[in-house]
Amino acid sequence: MNDATGTAPRLRPRLLAAGVWIVAAGGIAAWAILEGRGPVDAAASLVDALNGSSWGVLAFIGVFLARPLVLFPATLLTIAGGFLYGPALGIVVVIVASNASAMVAYAIARWFGAGRSDDGHGVERLARWGRRIRTRGFQTIMLMRLLYLPFDLVSYLAGIARVRPLPFLAGTAVGGAPATVAVVLFGASLEQFDGGAPRPDVPVLLTSVAVLVAGLALAEILRRREGAGTAAG
Repeated sequence: MNDATGTAPRLRPRLLAAGVWIVAAGGIAAWAILEGRGPVDAAASLVDALNGSSWGVLAFIGVFLARPLVLFPATLLTIAGGFLYGPALGIVVVIVASNASAMVAYAIARWFGAGRSDDGHGVERLARWGRRIRTRGFQTIMLMRLLYLPFDLVSYLAGIARVRPLPFLAGTAVGGAPATVAVVLFGASLEQFDGGAPRPDVPVLLTSVAVLVAGLALAEILRRREGAGTAAG
């Protein structure tokens, strides 16, 4: 009884925050539907607003930081970053922005999951997964990023599982690099960003595909090594 009484006050701020978040995100989604504006249109509008702006990089990073709150697709913003800033600067800007964005999603999930215990109270398979991802945080997060699993989903799961911040950030930075480079290069290969059919620069596009395939190949190698190590142990 005392546990329940003590838990309720701790849950109230989280429930309130979750309610506000759901209402805000739902309101934005409803407005976009009513206005007939999809994610591609929103990204194109952002490109128009930031193109040639002296403060565009900071604004772009700010939008990327806010992106997990409204579940805006990270891939679209990554393409936009490549289109706006080109291959070299685009890779640097997007890597900084995407890793910071991942930490935002991670911190949100960790805060909502604070005080939760999975020792003997959860489904056993989920409990084992939670213990594994905590003890092998860097390797697991890196592999999940290399497999190109949904960006925000990985961040939220890591936060809920209470992976330590440094292994999470390191795994995201290393494992997410091939996908980030590939998608930025794809964006840099585009001649226009207006929601129409893309007209890519073929050599840059082929480099993007090569990086993407290399990331998948590395993920498969690591997955097999990990499977062999587990079987041997």
